[in-house]
Amino acid sequence: MHYQFCARYLNGRADRYTTASLEKRRGMYKRLRNLFFLVLLQQGLGAQDYPKNYFRSPLNIPMALVANFGEIRPAHWHMGLDVRTQQRVNLPVYAAADGYIARIVVEPGGFGQAIYINHPNGFTTLYAHLNAFFPALQQRVKEEQYKQESWQINLEFDPDEFPVKKNDFIALSGSTGGSAGPHVHFEIRDTKTDKVLNPLLFGFPIADAVPPTVTRIAIYDRTKSTYMQTPRIISVAGVRNNTLKLSSANVSFAVGAFDRFSGSNNPNGIYSAKVYVDEHPVSSFTLNNIGYDETRYINAQLDYPYQARGGGHLQHITPLPGATEVAYNTYGGDGIVHLTDNNVHAVLIEVKDANGNTTRIPFGLQYEGSLSALSSLSNAEHFLPNDVNVFERENFQVVTTEKTMYDAVNISFAAANNGVANAVSSLYTFFSASIPAHDSVTVRIKPLVGIADEWKDRIVIKNISGSKTVVEKTIWQKGWLMAKFRQFGTYQAFVDNVPPNVNGVAADLSKAKRIVFTPTDNFNSIKRFRGEVDGKWLRFTNDKGRSWIYTFDEHFPAGEHELKMIVEDEAGNVKEKVWKVRR
Repeated sequence: MHYQFCARYLNGRADRYTTASLEKRRGMYKRLRNLFFLVLLQQGLGAQDYPKNYFRSPLNIPMALVANFGEIRPAHWHMGLDVRTQQRVNLPVYAAADGYIARIVVEPGGFGQAIYINHPNGFTTLYAHLNAFFPALQQRVKEEQYKQESWQINLEFDPDEFPVKKNDFIALSGSTGGSAGPHVHFEIRDTKTDKVLNPLLFGFPIADAVPPTVTRIAIYDRTKSTYMQTPRIISVAGVRNNTLKLSSANVSFAVGAFDRFSGSNNPNGIYSAKVYVDEHPVSSFTLNNIGYDETRYINAQLDYPYQARGGGHLQHITPLPGATEVAYNTYGGDGIVHLTDNNVHAVLIEVKDANGNTTRIPFGLQYEGSLSALSSLSNAEHFLPNDVNVFERENFQVVTTEKTMYDAVNISFAAANNGVANAVSSLYTFFSASIPAHDSVTVRIKPLVGIADEWKDRIVIKNISGSKTVVEKTIWQKGWLMAKFRQFGTYQAFVDNVPPNVNGVAADLSKAKRIVFTPTDNFNSIKRFRGEVDGKWLRFTNDKGRSWIYTFDEHFPAGEHELKMIVEDEAGNVKEKVWKVRR
C-alpha cells in the first residue's frame, strides 16, 4: 500500500482565536483541568496485573539497576533489567522461583552464557552474561558441545532434567557476550508467546518515587514524511501552559525524556507516553510485552535521522506509517492530531515510568493556516513504507520488502570509481546511515571488470553505514552479484582471494594453561574457526568474538600431539596451520 497523506477540508470560514478571547482561554484551561483529573482516575488501570512478589531478585545483594526495560539501545529496546553486581564477577545467581531449566544459550555476543527457567505460573525468567553454570549443568553443556563439535550452542531440556526451587544456586555472574561490564541481565517472558514483559511490573524491591524528566517536545508536520523535515523542537518550559501556533493542521509529537530511580543518578528509559487532545487520547506507546522479533522497531519509535545527525533521542508518541503495531495504541484513529478549525485545543502530554510516577505537560494548540488542501509527496523518486520498492540503474539495483521502510524518503544515490584494490565495481551510495532499514535490503551489482573463473566464488559486497561495516558473500544471478543487508549506505563488490592469517603457537606447552588464537582477515570477516588435537575437535571459546581460547582439559593429555587450526573467512578462503606440540 502506498504512503498516503491525509488532506482535510472545511466548508465556510472558521472563527479565529485571538489573545483577547478570554472566554476561549478559560474554556481551554477548564478542559485541561478536567483532563488532568481524568488521567488521575485512569492511572494504573492500563497495565496488566502481573503477580507481585512471586519472583525474587537473581542476586543476594540489594537490588540495584544499571538499566531498565525499554531503555534505548542501538537497533533495539533494552529487553530486561541489568542488575548491578557491585562491579564484580562470579557472584552466585539464584533461581527467581520454582520451575525447571528449559534452555541454555552459549554465544559469542548477545547473552553470552544464559539460562532460561520455565515457571508453573506461565512465565519464563532469563539470566544472562553468566560466567559459568552450576556444576551439573556445566558438565552437561560441555558434553553437548563436544558431541556437536561447537562451542556456540543452544540446548533445550525436558522438565525433569534440571528442576529448580526458588533460591537454588544456578550460575555465577559475569560479563560474557554483549556486555560492557559485570552485571546480570534479567528478563521475564510469557512462556507461551515468548514476548518479553517489563519486570518492574512484578513488584521487585526497587525504590522509585521519581517521575520521568522530559527535556523537550518535538512537533512534526504529518502532511509529509518525518524523514523529509526537521522537527520543531521546544523546551518543556516553552511548551507548558502556553499556546503553540501551527502552520500545519496535522501534527504529531515526540518527547526527549529519561527516568531515574530513587537515590540514583543513572538515566533510564521511560515506560510510556501519551497525547490527549480536548480530553480524548489520540496516541500512546507503552514499552511492555515486546518480542525479540519486534525489538528492531525502536528504529521507528526514535526520530532516527535526527539522532544520526547528533541530535539525541526523540521518541515518537505517534507511530510512523511503516511501524504502527508494536508498542502503540492509536485509539481507533491514525494517532495524528488533526485540527479542523482555528480554535485553541487543550493538549496534554503524559510521560510515565513503570511505577506510575507521571510527568504531565499541558498546553494549547492552534492552527493558524487556511483549511485548504495539504501538501503531499514531491515528484522526486522515493521509497515508501508498506511497499516493495525497486531502484534500478545500469549497474546497480536495490529492492526492499514491504517491511523495510518506516516512512517515505526521497531517493539519494551516487556512484564513484574509487580505485580500491580488488574492487570489481564502482562504490555506490544509496541513502545514508540516517535512514534505517527494518527488513532486508537486496542489493545487486553488475561487475565492471572481467573476473577469472577461479575467483567467481570469492566475491563479497562490503557495506558501510556510519560506523558499522557488514561484509556478505555474493550469489550470481544472470551476470549480477547479489547479497542482502539490513542497512543503507555504501556498497562495493570485491574479489577476496586472501585467506585469513593465524598466529603461531609454542612447541612446548607443558607450562601453559591455555592456548589463544586471534586470527586476522583483510575484510575482518572470520566465518568459521576449528581447533583440533590429533584430529579431534577442541572446545575453543569465543566470547565477544575477539579471540578463540582453549583451556586445557582431559581432551588434551600430556605427551606429543599434532595441533591443527582451520580458519575460514566470509568469502570461503580457508587457512590451515599444523604444529607439533608437547604438553
